[in-house]
Amino acid sequence: MKYCDSPYFHHRRKTREVTVGNPADGGVIIGGDHPVVKQSMLTCDTMDTALSVKQTLELVAVGCQIVRITAPTVKDAANLKNIVAELRAQGCKVPIVADIHFKPDAAMEAAKWVEMVRVNPGNYADKKKFAVREYSDDQYGDELARIEEQFTPLVTLCKELGRAMRIGTNHGSLSDRIMNRYGDTPLGMVESALEFARIARKNDYHNFKFSMKSSNPKVMIECYRLLVARLNELGPDWNYPIHLGVTEAGEGEDGRIKSAIGIGSLLCDGLGDTIRVSLTEDSPHEIAVCTDLLAQIPNLTVSEISNLKSQLPQDWSFDPFHFERRETPEIELNETSKCGGEQTVRVVVTRGTWEKVAPKIRPKDDVKPEAVYEDLNVFEIDPTQDFTINCATQLVTVKDGVKLPAITAFRLLAAKLKRLGSNNPILLKDCINFEPVPLEPKIALLRASVVIGSLLADGIGDAILVRGESGGGQSLRLAYNILQAAGCRSFKTDYVACPSCGRTLFNLQTVTARIKDRTQHLKGVKIAIMGCIVNGPGEMADADFGYVGGAPNKINLYVGKSAVKFNIPEAEAVERLVDLIKEHNKWVEPEVLEAAMA
Repeated sequence: MKYCDSPYFHHRRKTREVTVGNPADGGVIIGGDHPVVKQSMLTCDTMDTALSVKQTLELVAVGCQIVRITAPTVKDAANLKNIVAELRAQGCKVPIVADIHFKPDAAMEAAKWVEMVRVNPGNYADKKKFAVREYSDDQYGDELARIEEQFTPLVTLCKELGRAMRIGTNHGSLSDRIMNRYGDTPLGMVESALEFARIARKNDYHNFKFSMKSSNPKVMIECYRLLVARLNELGPDWNYPIHLGVTEAGEGEDGRIKSAIGIGSLLCDGLGDTIRVSLTEDSPHEIAVCTDLLAQIPNLTVSEISNLKSQLPQDWSFDPFHFERRETPEIELNETSKCGGEQTVRVVVTRGTWEKVAPKIRPKDDVKPEAVYEDLNVFEIDPTQDFTINCATQLVTVKDGVKLPAITAFRLLAAKLKRLGSNNPILLKDCINFEPVPLEPKIALLRASVVIGSLLADGIGDAILVRGESGGGQSLRLAYNILQAAGCRSFKTDYVACPSCGRTLFNLQTVTARIKDRTQHLKGVKIAIMGCIVNGPGEMADADFGYVGGAPNKINLYVGKSAVKFNIPEAEAVERLVDLIKEHNKWVEPEVLEAAMA
């Protein structure tokens, strides 16, 4: 199976066009040869017409091309009529998407008023009970027939009214039917979406796109790759557009890094026709990141290098559908650090960065340089040329100045090493060709995250070096943050936080800040902060603890995906979360930690 033409060159996947509204009257065309479309979502109550209009206009003002609004009930869906009418009265023609979970009736109502309906196959006609049962083929067939009966009316209505649809699978909300046959896997996510797509096609309805979202960038990347490979297998007329996003990415640098790894990696491989960067921040911030991220892709890819084609290995150096770290021998970087083998991915800095940060490092600090690039015994290779390796324990990297984008160069290096039968540890660099002036910090963050994160998701890399960020401390911190976001290291508390919408039952930004203030010293603990139950239990399955809105002003607390405390008053919930962490022996007092680091 193949998900793109080549892992070395950027060839955008050719898709059919999906129209969202009337393109002659402010609508948008997704796919085909059209530019990647930027979108975001409102955070307010859908019943608040004035605020919904205000937030929509704010998004459009910063370049948002499609706006999504949640419709959790039929009443909310009906109010979309008022929101859209007021927007059109004010001259705003941006297409509106209704976000539907659980309620087919709400979808039917929403389709009357908006240009697109998003359905989640995991919960559109299913209620997730985390039930374990075996389905016979006949029973599974009965379930599919039930789904078809529930979904076909919406397909028919969307076809009749000229509406578009997004079939949007979420890692955290697969149906029990899918979970029991395929497990909590990328294959399960893909099959969940295909079940609904087959129903749409049976009714000769094709104006839809797919999405495969997860809060884990590596899982998200695998899912989209597998989806596109499966679509390619099904035939050329399965060329539907793709919406990209890392769900529950969080806020600040962490949210941007996770999104850049997941979305950026796939864009560089030619996948993606519309994107959303999901941040636990005010929605207009998402569009700024979308714009910056899309602008980097031409700088990080190449469409063709004619004199290189004959050198490209036919087989890939990694399995794109199953993450497995490239096998290498363990080697010594210096007297205190090793890399490769079972060692964690190490952080290397330049001499200049070392001189800036070394005086500030304390013995117990988790964020510290583990080697200095200029002191390493590293073999710098031009992978466009023939080379030989005489020692399996020789650390290698791509030579500076090679006329290739970094992702292409390191993938080619790994492939040529494989062809030579060598499995030398590889030092990744975020850039091998330098800009004439230092990169702006926000751009350096995105570029480093895309390049290094993409390669780590391929299983390539035993140490990393960030040089695009000129600040010493910032480059060191960025390297560690990329490793944490890519799931390679855990040096601080990890947060899975949804971006807020009209379903949210508390102020996510305020509560996230409060939880971070109490817990951000807990190294290696993962906490999920979810505004409602829609994606909560499933999406935070790999989190240690969860804080989930259960009802207005009431919070449910989770251990993994199991709810253990119910209907806690919001005013008490953060401290009750702390108590729960203590009950499970994951708590360390901040004072004790600081004393140990002194």
